[in-house]
Amino acid sequence: MAFCLVLFASGCGQDQEHAHDGAETEAEHGHPHGDELEPVSYTIYTDKTELFVEFKPLIVGETSSFAAHVTRLGENFTPLTEGQLTVSLVKGDKGIRQTVQEPRSPGIFGPALQPREAGSGYKLIFDVRSGDLTDRIVIDSLQVYPNAEAALADTKETAAPMGEEVPFLKEQAWKVEFATKQVTPQPFNNIIRTSGQIMPAPGDEQTITASASGVVSLAGNDVIVGSPVKARERLFTISGGGVAEGNIDTRVREARTDFQRAQADYERAKELVKDQIISQREFESRKAIYENAASAYRTIAGNYGPKGLSVSAPQGGFIKSVLVSDGEFVEAGQPLASITQNERLVLRAEVPQTEASQLANVKSASFKVPGGEVYDTENLNGRLLAYGKSAGADSYLIPITFEIANRGELIPGSFVEVYLRSASLPNALTVPVSAIMEDQGTHYVYVQTAGETFEKREVKLGASDGINVQLLSGVRPGERVVTKGAYQIKLSSASGEVPAHGHEH
Repeated sequence: MAFCLVLFASGCGQDQEHAHDGAETEAEHGHPHGDELEPVSYTIYTDKTELFVEFKPLIVGETSSFAAHVTRLGENFTPLTEGQLTVSLVKGDKGIRQTVQEPRSPGIFGPALQPREAGSGYKLIFDVRSGDLTDRIVIDSLQVYPNAEAALADTKETAAPMGEEVPFLKEQAWKVEFATKQVTPQPFNNIIRTSGQIMPAPGDEQTITASASGVVSLAGNDVIVGSPVKARERLFTISGGGVAEGNIDTRVREARTDFQRAQADYERAKELVKDQIISQREFESRKAIYENAASAYRTIAGNYGPKGLSVSAPQGGFIKSVLVSDGEFVEAGQPLASITQNERLVLRAEVPQTEASQLANVKSASFKVPGGEVYDTENLNGRLLAYGKSAGADSYLIPITFEIANRGELIPGSFVEVYLRSASLPNALTVPVSAIMEDQGTHYVYVQTAGETFEKREVKLGASDGINVQLLSGVRPGERVVTKGAYQIKLSSASGEVPAHGHEH
């Protein structure tokens, strides 16, 4: 690709002075073999991008080609597949620059510069533009050498690694779910790990019972566990079904007869009391008998139709359980089904007495459901309801209960792993649980030491809330740990093969 070198006009360098806030810088020099100059590399993070750049030492009059790998940060790190990159070499108010309009392959740009004057204190500035992404990355205190001999003489040795070094190229990382995180001291909590169960919240679940004896029929094929229902929706029908006595059909006939008889007696009593043939007290007695018979008849016949007595849902929600079968005979008061709204749930855990002193500090928790997904009570609008102040006579465990919102995927009755957060740990080094690898009881992580180099570091683990885990040793503050893609690095190192790089210098 053709390129041009532009000499900055006086004053243009003023805009080149600002490095990205919070950038991390790291330089690695290769070891020369004979008189051959090895490339230098820098790995720099901003809050938007990672730049990993390789190039030969800058020498006056010689063109230096850059292999600039630009990664867009996010939940997963991805290559910058479009946009332009401008590289500038600046000292004071003068410099040279080149812009390439697109990457030569996904994530990799290939600009080149030819320095004109030797000296120290140069800035190498990379300006990234791609859609709504703009970023600036600055490498400070760069040396431009007068010749190759001076560059060779300035080669520095690198520090010995703390652990086993593993190569993992950008081209490999971009093909998988991959991310890293800078480890910094931050507040964490001591964790009480225990087991628990998710249960319906009080008042959130209701049981439907048979209001009469008879043969039960399901209202349709959708009366099954998990089906949504509306309030007052018909779910069952109870009919006599040929039962000799005590069934709903018999009760309706009896109630109708009692009501009609009481009604006729009441109408006569209204005329008799006018003529003072019966006393007012007798009239009130007959009126009460009528009203009771009418109420009983309306209650039993209100939901009675040609097929029998309809039984409806008392509230909207989901069918949690169906306790009868189609055609089964049921007694009055027998449970037929349960309806749950599943809007609020209760997380109940039980803690050994040895942890009782920690419960006063517990305000939140995380829990892992079957299948491995982890939830946080704080993210579920949860609150601590109560914890036991003593153990029961038949158990040495102390209960603690949270109320949480149900987002639809939590199932009442599920048993879960619970991580109760207790006393605060003010300056803990933590990483996501996904960063931790294990080999025959030994835990380790991969620490990024250069753009495409990682160290396998043995670590000692502390508290874990199921989402993050405390590192007690093995990693220093400020280092970057692989949080996604650690398993792929392990597989790559086990194969012993490194794919062709394809970088140009």
